This record gives sequence, C-alpha cells and structure tokens, in this order.
Amino acid sequence: MISQFVRTSALVLICAAGAPATAGARTVYDGNWSVLIVTERGSCDRAYRYGVEIENGRVIYRGGGPDFNGRVSPNGSVQVRVSAGSQSASGSGRLSRTVGRGTWRGQAPSGACSGYWEAEKR
Repeated sequence: MISQFVRTSALVLICAAGAPATAGARTVYDGNWSVLIVTERGSCDRAYRYGVEIENGRVIYRGGGPDFNGRVSPNGSVQVRVSAGSQSASGSGRLSRTVGRGTWRGQAPSGACSGYWEAEKR
C-alpha cells in the first residue's frame, strides 16, 4: 500500500544528502529531529509526524522500514532515495542547525504521492 510505504519512507527524505560525510565525524545536524511530512498530491494520508536521529551526518530511524541511502551534507543540503520492492520515494531540501524544509515524491504500483516536509531539531 503506497500510503504506508510513503509514510514510513518519507520521514527519511529529510535526512540524506549526496555528499558523503567523513566516517565518525560529528555534524551540526546530529541529534533528534521531529519531521512533519505533508501530502499535497496523491492518495496518501494528509500528514505524518516522525522522530528521527542524525548521527555523524547519517540518518537513523529506529522504527524499521524501507532501504534508504544518503547523508546530510556539510552545508545541510538533503537528497535521498528510498525503496522497498517496486515502491520508491525521493526527496530533497535543506537543513539549518535547527530547522529544515524540502519536497518529496513517492511512486508505487497503486499510484503516486508528493508534497513537502518540515523538520525541527529537538
């Protein structure tokens, strides 16, 4: 079901970026984040809120879920690809030291969803 997949995977969209971080290096983005994911188009639920952790520039979601790859770059740029079987989601945006915002898209056999995300460091 796309809404369950997108709900689980969209939360990681704020937490990955194309530039790799040095292994073991602390970043200004490390810590606990609250992420609000809002659907603007498609059949997914209207909004979701999740807690995630960024550690050494890598995202950690302890709730299980799809495979994802990415990091937060040193300048806060965010880009990620998430997949589970034939379903996928991608997103991009930017984090500051305490907040972030960007867009996301998800695709599955049952349809597509897209919207924006907002994050706040806790």
